[in-house]
Amino acid sequence: MTRFSATTLMEGSAAAPAFVLAEPLSFWGGVDSATGRIIDQWHPQSGQSISGSILVMEAGRGSSSGSSVLAEAIRLKTAPSGIILLKRDAIVVTGAMVAEALYGIGCPVVLARAEDWPQIVQAERLSVVAGEREARIEIVQP
Repeated sequence: MTRFSATTLMEGSAAAPAFVLAEPLSFWGGVDSATGRIIDQWHPQSGQSISGSILVMEAGRGSSSGSSVLAEAIRLKTAPSGIILLKRDAIVVTGAMVAEALYGIGCPVVLARAEDWPQIVQAERLSVVAGEREARIEIVQP
């Protein structure tokens, strides 16, 4: 098992298949919170579901309203199980924080290190454990 240190942006833990975004995605207008499907018709992964995955994305894109879409998807259990970012994204973190505060449902969000990114994006299955002080990402062998 390959492990990487990461920075906790939102606490929690999850293990699921990896869903690596080919391009940045805005949750607002880009994801249907009712289904977890990418609905941005211009996104290369349009029509695919991020639900139940570990979403691997460099950063989000766009509107601050994306926080509410992510929070609603978390409430409906159509959101990713966890999120790994390469760049800090306040919109994504806020969505996860709101869902935890309002609904008591967590979605861990971690910040990966640039030197680990090439291996992370190649993984088929990932585990994220994000504690108060430290986080780790693990590539889980099938």
